[in-house]
Amino acid sequence: MKKAPRPSRRQLVVAGAVGALTLGATAILPATNAMAATGCAVTYTTNSWSGGFTASISVKNLGDPISSWTLGFTFPDQGQKVTQGWSATYEQSGSAVTARSLSYNGSLATGAATSIGFNGTFTGGNPTPTSFTLNGTVCTGGTTPTTSTPTTPPPTTAPPTTAPPTGTTPVAINGQLRVCGVNLCNQYGKPIQLRGMSTHGLQWFAQCYNDASLDALSKDWLADLLRVSMYVQEDGYETDPAGFTNRVNTLVDEATERGMYALIDFHTLTPGDPMFNLERAKTFFAAVSARHANKNNVIYEVTNEPNGVSWSTIKNYAEQVIPIIRANDPDAIVIVGTRGWSSLGVSEGGNSTEVINNPVNGSNIMYAFHFYAASHKDNYRAELERAAARIPMFVTEFGTVTYTGGGAVDVASSNSWMDLLDRLKISYANWTFSDADEGSAAFRPGTCYGGTYTGTSVLTESGNYMRNRIRTPDNFPTS
Repeated sequence: MKKAPRPSRRQLVVAGAVGALTLGATAILPATNAMAATGCAVTYTTNSWSGGFTASISVKNLGDPISSWTLGFTFPDQGQKVTQGWSATYEQSGSAVTARSLSYNGSLATGAATSIGFNGTFTGGNPTPTSFTLNGTVCTGGTTPTTSTPTTPPPTTAPPTTAPPTGTTPVAINGQLRVCGVNLCNQYGKPIQLRGMSTHGLQWFAQCYNDASLDALSKDWLADLLRVSMYVQEDGYETDPAGFTNRVNTLVDEATERGMYALIDFHTLTPGDPMFNLERAKTFFAAVSARHANKNNVIYEVTNEPNGVSWSTIKNYAEQVIPIIRANDPDAIVIVGTRGWSSLGVSEGGNSTEVINNPVNGSNIMYAFHFYAASHKDNYRAELERAAARIPMFVTEFGTVTYTGGGAVDVASSNSWMDLLDRLKISYANWTFSDADEGSAAFRPGTCYGGTYTGTSVLTESGNYMRNRIRTPDNFPTS
């Protein structure tokens, strides 16, 4: 049969930089002698809640140019701990912390600055460090005590008391998911990571989604998640709303039978303004949320890749669609796409500050991030890590290849991305579980017209890579 043409992908711009957070009260520690040949200035900013805090650090080099740096600082006592950092690697011994530069931010000219940060826990007094050093040079000066400013802490209600699971599937173990702090958590209130695959457009690759292929995904790949990608344009939903709604419902049922989570993707791409599809979204999500309201494994992604519009427009759209879902399914996770093809704005020259400062109103809300490993590298990783410390993130789509969907697997960049997602427990769905004639497809062309989906002989380079990553043991804590 003639292969269906591949849909156009986004034109992502490999651009953007990590923006600096300014939160809470500030402590400025200038160099002792402003005229010294070497020195540094550090601005340390915190935002804290009961037992926890977020710290942002701006480091300015007042000395000779450097190609890499090590920032050392000391907490007042051993009651303060770094739990998760970004834009640097962190080590702690007792009350002493060492942060080391990454490949993209190690070079600091005279007068240049960079920003890093971390989340931490503390007991006792204020968690402001008593001293800083940059490559061994002491930055001294007065410290203004920080003021605890309420922010979004971990959940205040205790996790429900639930008997240990009797099944072994992802859904049997984890049950109804919810957002706790910045994490996706299971029925026991424990942070988890879901790992799975995204379908391609149902209008082109329906033949790829049958009992045999879905059995392979759940039993051979050991996937936790199936993302059901329903294009709205490009011969998708707008051409046959009832028919495409039925296709989505069928795949959700198939994922449910196999104990996987189902992520329903309202796949908007062109046009990039989600408001263009607002009424379609309301109709679609009213139907699917009513159909699956009694399931505990359904996640809703209300807009795939907004582009060319402001975050306020995306937020406005989401706050009109989410109540439609909540009327039927008040507890489900809802994921909202972000600016710049769900790049947190990086692909349009922005960053995550706009979302952090103006989040969507509601509970159990997460935010989408997309990347293609051969095109999007250190600055994208840094922005995701920075955002994930403040807001709940979910990588609903990514590729191991270029943003076009083609080319060879960039193993080094893919490893860096996967290691980051695993470390931060960010859930993901890879593009795509299909036999499209492109590098991002998991199956070799023609596989979906046969009957074999298990093993590695039918897989592409990307399919083999993703199967190996997904098959590693899950960490689904229950106590």
